[in-house]
Amino acid sequence: MEKNKLGNTSLLVSKLCFGSLTMGPLQANKSPKEGAKLLLHSFEKGVNFIDTAELYETYPHISEALKSWKRDEIVIATKSYAYSKKTAEDSLRKALKEMNTDYIDIFLLHEQESQHTLRGHQEALEYFLAMKEKGFIKAIGISTHTIAAVEASLAMKEIEILHPIVNKEGLGIQDGTIEEMIKLLIKGYNLGKGIYGMKPLGGGNLLKSFNACFEFVLGLSCLHSIAVGMQTVEEIDANISIFEGKGIEAELLTKIENINRQLKIDFWCEVCGNCMRACSHGALEIINNKLIIKQEKCVLCGYCSKCCPHFCIKVI
Repeated sequence: MEKNKLGNTSLLVSKLCFGSLTMGPLQANKSPKEGAKLLLHSFEKGVNFIDTAELYETYPHISEALKSWKRDEIVIATKSYAYSKKTAEDSLRKALKEMNTDYIDIFLLHEQESQHTLRGHQEALEYFLAMKEKGFIKAIGISTHTIAAVEASLAMKEIEILHPIVNKEGLGIQDGTIEEMIKLLIKGYNLGKGIYGMKPLGGGNLLKSFNACFEFVLGLSCLHSIAVGMQTVEEIDANISIFEGKGIEAELLTKIENINRQLKIDFWCEVCGNCMRACSHGALEIINNKLIIKQEKCVLCGYCSKCCPHFCIKVI
């Protein structure tokens, strides 16, 4: 698979990035060995870019895969909600230890919303910059579901990488349209920012238009790479074929488009409201003492399940 230089960094990444969220505990709950097999299969096919996060709990899966592959051939991007020097130090140590690596290629401030949240995470950013100087991090950036955070980052030279939501419907963008997002991403691209999109299928909600979704993101010249969640060898092979311009067989396309992933609330939910407060998309609501999912707003990220004290929320 062809590799692209990620903005002004020295990193060369495959157009297809392996999004590890969907194979971890928040979704498919693959074991580290099962996850490693998927990663190694993608490496053998030319994918060299992995997106993870402290929240995803997939560091052990990546560590297991790296036992059988050269570390310097793989680009790893991770994220954390660190906001202070202490929390940033803890996050970096955890990533290095649990992935058994001496460095992180890309460290992102997770889910930034605006110039105000960026300001609130300044102490963590300064720590990551210091660790970059020492060689523990190669590039620093943000992940975001908002146009405001992308716009704020354009004036910050220290933010080298952007990881925004990009899909043809703009599903999951919290403060505007996909057209507005793309205009700013083009500006970022021209400034030398490395940009890799997330949720090209809207967290699975746009699977019915699988081909059209990928045609859209692959047609955007402002994206160096696109992170796609993958849970099976068949998904990996299908995505690689599409990213290489070969397309996929009609039978497989029909099978993919008929996948119906959804958020499930189990019957023992105690309606504590933790998940509702954690959902940045406003996809959960309590009505008549019952937790309700607003399907049109849910991007199936599974983040809400992390906040459930009784483990009753799942993406299935």
